[in-house]
Amino acid sequence: MSRLTITLSDTRYRALKEAAAQRNKTIGQLIDESLDFYGIKSREQAADLVRRARQGSSLSDDDAMAIALSEQHASRQAP
Repeated sequence: MSRLTITLSDTRYRALKEAAAQRNKTIGQLIDESLDFYGIKSREQAADLVRRARQGSSLSDDDAMAIALSEQHASRQAP
């Protein structure tokens, strides 16, 4: 598993630490769940998602990719 060092303001760090404690999770678990929530995926995961979606449809590769990219863009715009 990889390690990551980030710089946060003291206020943000305290808020993150409190949120993790309230949820009975580690800060790492909270961040990992947040990344899942925002749809952060590896290229392999994204390609697998497109492949599985195509299996149930009659879309071409280009059409399936266009829809996947559109959905990804929309999820980034969500509050």
